[in-house]
Amino acid sequence: MALVSMKEMLKKAKKDRYAVGQFNINGLEFAQAFLLAAEEEQAPIILAASDRLVDYLGGFKTISSMVNALTEELNITVPVALHLDHGMSIERCKRAIDAGFTSVMIDGSHGSIDANIAMTKEVVAYAKVKDVSVEAEVGTVGGQEDGMVGGIQYADINECIRIVKETGIDALAAALGSVHGPYQGEPQLGFEEMKEIMDKTDIPLVLHGGSGIPLHQLQRAIELGHAKINVNTENIQAWTTSIRQTLNEKPNVYEPRLILISAIEAVKEAAKAKMKEFGTSGRGITINKGNGRVEDAITTL
Repeated sequence: MALVSMKEMLKKAKKDRYAVGQFNINGLEFAQAFLLAAEEEQAPIILAASDRLVDYLGGFKTISSMVNALTEELNITVPVALHLDHGMSIERCKRAIDAGFTSVMIDGSHGSIDANIAMTKEVVAYAKVKDVSVEAEVGTVGGQEDGMVGGIQYADINECIRIVKETGIDALAAALGSVHGPYQGEPQLGFEEMKEIMDKTDIPLVLHGGSGIPLHQLQRAIELGHAKINVNTENIQAWTTSIRQTLNEKPNVYEPRLILISAIEAVKEAAKAKMKEFGTSGRGITINKGNGRVEDAITTL
C-alpha cells in the first residue's frame, strides 16, 4: 500500500475519539517493528523521523525509500503516513516532501507567533500541492529527546486560533504540560486549556511526549481532541532493556542479528500496547476510494 497523508487519518480519529500513534524511527529495525505491530493490530500508523536524526539515518531519501520498501516487502495493508517530526526549517520540510514524506511538522514555536505563522504558511503552500499534511506547534514541549532540550511553555489560546485560521494546517501541537523524555513524577496536563483550544479551533490536536502518561490522562486528552499521540521514549527504553538483557545472558554472542532480534520484538510489543491504549487497534481496515486516498472503513469497534 502506498504511503498516505495523515490528514484523513486524524480527522477520522478526532471524530470517533481515538488517537493514531506516531512512532519515531531510530533505525531500520524500528521501522520494521512498528509496521509489523500496525499490521498485527490492524491499526493506522504514523512513522516519524525527527529532523535531528535525519542525517544520522542517512537522509530524507534513504528514510523514504526504506519505509516504502518495508511497507511493500512486509505486505502492509493498513494506512501508513511518513512524517517529519520537528522540522527545523522551511527548507528541511520542503526536502522531506520532495523525498516522499507524506506529512511534515514545521516547528516555529521557538520564535514569535508572527514568525511561526509566516514559516508555517510557506510550508503549507508547498505541501498542499502534493497532498502532504502539515502539523505546527504553539508553545514549547519541555524535556530532552534527540538532542533537543527545552522547558515547558504553555500554548496561548489566541495564538492557537491565529495559526489555525491563518495557515490552513491539518494538525496542531499545542504544548500543554507534556515533555519529551521521561517524566519526573506524574505528568500534569492542562485539560482546561485543551478543552478551550478544541472548542475554538476544531482541529485535530497532537500530544507530544506521550510516553509515560497514565492511561486515564491519555483517554481524557483523546476526548478533548487529541487525534495523534507521539511515542518514542518507551520504545527506545524497550529496545535498550532487551539488548542489555541479551548481552548479559549471552556474553559470547556477537552476531548483530542474534542481539537485535529480541529488541525488535520488544519494540513491536511496546508499540502494540500503545495502539491498544490509544484505541487505534482494529481501525486500519481500509477501502480505496479510487482517488488515490485510503480511508478508514470502520466506523465503530
